[in-house]
Amino acid sequence: MLSHPALSPSSSETSAGSVSEPGSGTDISVDVAVIGGGVVGHAIAWEAALSGRSVVLIDDAPGTGASWAAAGMLAPVSELHYQEEDLLELMLEASALWPAFAAGLAPSIDSRANKDSDEAEAAGSGTGYVTTPTLVIGADAADRRALEDLRLVQGTNGLTVEPLTVREARSIEPLLSPAVAGAYRIAADHQVDPRRLLARIAEALVDPRRSGATCQMLPARAAGLRWDGDRVAGVVLDNGRAIHAGETVLANGLGAEKLDGLPPGLDLPLRPVYGDIIRLRVPAHLQPLLTSTVRGMVHGVPVYIVPRDDGTVVIGATQREAAVEAGAAEAAVSAGGIYQLLRDAQVLLPAVAELELLECTARGRPGTPDNAPLLGRVRGLRDDADVLGLIVATGFFRHGILLAPAAASICVQLMDGRSDPRWTVFEPGRFSSGFSAGHVRRHSDPATAGTSPQ
Repeated sequence: MLSHPALSPSSSETSAGSVSEPGSGTDISVDVAVIGGGVVGHAIAWEAALSGRSVVLIDDAPGTGASWAAAGMLAPVSELHYQEEDLLELMLEASALWPAFAAGLAPSIDSRANKDSDEAEAAGSGTGYVTTPTLVIGADAADRRALEDLRLVQGTNGLTVEPLTVREARSIEPLLSPAVAGAYRIAADHQVDPRRLLARIAEALVDPRRSGATCQMLPARAAGLRWDGDRVAGVVLDNGRAIHAGETVLANGLGAEKLDGLPPGLDLPLRPVYGDIIRLRVPAHLQPLLTSTVRGMVHGVPVYIVPRDDGTVVIGATQREAAVEAGAAEAAVSAGGIYQLLRDAQVLLPAVAELELLECTARGRPGTPDNAPLLGRVRGLRDDADVLGLIVATGFFRHGILLAPAAASICVQLMDGRSDPRWTVFEPGRFSSGFSAGHVRRHSDPATAGTSPQ
């Protein structure tokens, strides 16, 4: 039996099956428990609430992980990578959902009326979702050829990438360097501000006028899963408090594989992929620095510059998987990475040298062996059947912000008993082996209910 004390049987099991641990507070019973307060977890909680379900979103530090550092590019075309074509359909699906998803989160008329004019103006900007196109820029001839090769792959997959002359690109963005070698425009690649997005969903979730059911934001850490027989029946917090839920969603990124009580044999091979992000303020005389997101290739190295409507820009694109000292991973900003970003951004946009440095951030994103998400129900525990009551939604790597609406939609469809065969390629158990009915303890008496499987 798994040894985490929060998963041990309770001596005070009630006749209704709830667990009451001394000093742990009152148990919660909901339709859906979502573990993880990043953009994906927030989006799933929001869609579940809109479906009329009661929801609890569990995270002791919501919005401070990979979502906090993300630049928010919604780029299914630019993000097409070689040998990752399976992701393309899901990315395009998510991109198509974004307009309605963002519109559904726009502040209500009532909420705007209750704010003063300055607050109302800020609220009216909502999530920071904008549909200006993306410019893809090559710094030298080799970069231009690499981007042209990628454009051929994109075209083969039915994606539209419009070549521009350097003069045309500079007519759109006058501060681009005249020395760049090539340019392309991608009308389908947009952006959102993840921090504003998180704030909007959190506000909407607890507004009874917005969602179809109640949602609680629980600032707590999940220790593991509760089981009732051979189905998942909720969550146990690290203080022993029980969350009873008909459906439990693991959307806590790299933390998913660390939970106690996972289905035996389930392997969630998540790895942290670190990235550095810089935020800078544009002085008044340079505004607007850009109107489009710029994704560049500088001597074979990617860099992106994302403008915000608050007069700031976000620069990023570093990626590293080197070991980082335990406990410091989330805060470890690479000096070399920051230097590289500023150097390469200035090659494309020399005015970057005049910006005010506001923030350097690094976070680990949850990657998988095939760089595709772990998304769906777990199959194969018993005669190829689903593990009831459990949905996994993690491993989104570079694409968490883009894929959030699609992940939320897929999860709610699964809760409704529907599944789309297009997404079976992302089944969370695809890297697992050794599932069998003999691994599961059949809980036939109250003394064993709520414990983890053997």
